[in-house]
Amino acid sequence: MSTSVQLAIASLPVPEEWIWRVVSRPRRRTLGIEVTPDGEVVFAVPADAEPRAVADAVRSRLPRLAEEVRRRRLRPAEPVKELVGGSSFAYLGRRYRLLPVPVGEGAGVRLRAGWLELPGPDTPDAGARALAGWYTERGQRWLAARMAPIALRIGVRPTRIIVDDLGTRWGACHPGGLITVHWAVMQLPVDLIEFVLVHELCHMREPGHGPAFRCEMGLALPDYEAREAWFTEEEPFLWRGAVR
Repeated sequence: MSTSVQLAIASLPVPEEWIWRVVSRPRRRTLGIEVTPDGEVVFAVPADAEPRAVADAVRSRLPRLAEEVRRRRLRPAEPVKELVGGSSFAYLGRRYRLLPVPVGEGAGVRLRAGWLELPGPDTPDAGARALAGWYTERGQRWLAARMAPIALRIGVRPTRIIVDDLGTRWGACHPGGLITVHWAVMQLPVDLIEFVLVHELCHMREPGHGPAFRCEMGLALPDYEAREAWFTEEEPFLWRGAVR
């Protein structure tokens, strides 16, 4: 089936310079389109996808998709941090300076007196893991407290939320109602963290990113398009753990 879908997409005016592929996802009910960080386009289709219907859906999204591919190819390099005193780290949209401190009994990363304290790690990688763990723990509590009222507003019943390292993805909605969010999202302002959470919760109603999904987003967040544009500007600069 993926071969016939691939031929149907190839018949469209897809720019020759694009790198794209079709993958079959048995659990999907509708077309899913993902643009990877390096600009590759992945078309995820249900196992029983009808090639013509997929081609029609892709054709309607080509202008928006072209803009996304262009943006991804112009994306700046992933931020790399140096774990020295005074380095800047964001949490909930606010900036804090890093303060290396001596390792003490039970000491961990913490915010104190306007500084982000990091007990002296043995290596930069160990420091990065400690900071990622701090964002993860903070994010787990923060998002869990806010998910229930937002889910009620949308009309869905998620089973659990997990904050983790999702690589190049910022969030995911899994079968059964599990929501995951990348720990790096906790660097963003509150309005943008809420945007990511609402995005994943709306996927419980609509798995794709088509008109029905955007309608759900609009009902949940009337200003979602403004937040989406803001998120697009901010997310390339999120630190995901790279150190030197």
